[in-house]
Amino acid sequence: MGVHRDEPGKVTEWPGALDVRALLEGGWRPTPIRDFILKVHSRCNLACDYCYMYEMADQGWRRQPRRMSRQVLEWTARRICEHARGNRVSEVQVVLHGGEPLLAGVDHLRQAIETIVAAGQPDVGVGFSVQTNGVLLDELFLDLFAEYGVSVGVSVDGDEEGHDLHRRRADGRGSYAAVRDGLERLTGPRYRHIFGGLLSTIELCNDPITTYESLLSFGPPEMDFLLPHGNWDEPPPGRPPDESTPYGDWLIAIFDRWYAAEADQVRIRLFSEIIRLLFGRMSASEAVGLSPVAVAVVETNGEIEQVDSLKSAYDGAAGTRLHVSRDPFDAVLSLPSVAARQIGRRALSAQCAGCPAHEVCGGGLYPHRYRTGTGFLNPSVFCHDLFKLISHIRDVVSRDLGVAAAAAPAAAG
Repeated sequence: MGVHRDEPGKVTEWPGALDVRALLEGGWRPTPIRDFILKVHSRCNLACDYCYMYEMADQGWRRQPRRMSRQVLEWTARRICEHARGNRVSEVQVVLHGGEPLLAGVDHLRQAIETIVAAGQPDVGVGFSVQTNGVLLDELFLDLFAEYGVSVGVSVDGDEEGHDLHRRRADGRGSYAAVRDGLERLTGPRYRHIFGGLLSTIELCNDPITTYESLLSFGPPEMDFLLPHGNWDEPPPGRPPDESTPYGDWLIAIFDRWYAAEADQVRIRLFSEIIRLLFGRMSASEAVGLSPVAVAVVETNGEIEQVDSLKSAYDGAAGTRLHVSRDPFDAVLSLPSVAARQIGRRALSAQCAGCPAHEVCGGGLYPHRYRTGTGFLNPSVFCHDLFKLISHIRDVVSRDLGVAAAAAPAAAG
């Protein structure tokens, strides 16, 4: 619960000692959970070498049952709707996730959807999405998702060469051809309305424009570029301990192309969120900004966890010791590790709080801040990259608005 290890004499890492009671007495109130990630299957049919679930610090997946049971589904559905009703939340979002969620099978996914919908009736609306690697995406799954309006997101890392660099099967074969086939089914006229978008993990070896154009060729309504997981103990690939900005430069190349040509056709989530924040609006992404994170994960065995990307930090980082069979989701909100992600500026390191970009950056993605000894009270390991990207976007948008304002009087005259 925010502590790296319970060892005699070990200093509690932040936010393990965060005083939630004092926060409540001072007027802070937690933000109810609106997004629930269900690990309907704990295994995967790919062996991506950068995966935080299987290749990084937390190996808890080995202890998980392969598939979420019917009993756990029923407990989870009841707890979700109990939380929504108790906190007067009229609609929640449920993500069917894994591992690879499609390994659970069509019938089991139908059961999951129907169980949660039934628990919510008549007063709690439930929106569904699924995040898949696309390999198994056939008409049987797509018919189910279309029936229930499930938004389908697919993970793909660019063109065939770039994608297959990391996203391979266990025997070493690339997965791009199968993913492309699944995407072609999804983007056809019959199913395009449930196409949610694409997720792509950044690989510095891949040309950014080639990567972007390959994703663009599928006509997604939205795409996002994810920084590879790493932290100060285990830096991400190509992120040396200096002031260079390899990831910022990679993203800026795409931003400039997108902003000049396709910004009105496809949303790139990271860029759009930064622009929103620059205009003083709240962020809807945990990657940037200071908006409260209100997400809970349910593992296949019913354990309640925090966002699963925390598994990249250390073994047990996402754990809460709570279980849907006995604990309400309200109990999650009282944990120091969860409250820390809802208190905005107060959760930032001194270095971040003194940075002019802190309200936009928000310290970066929480798992990327981890360092043994200080816990999560650090800047992102991508600090320099994020500062350069945010500064560049600010300058481009400001210049664009300045040109538009200068042109307005001329047009009026």
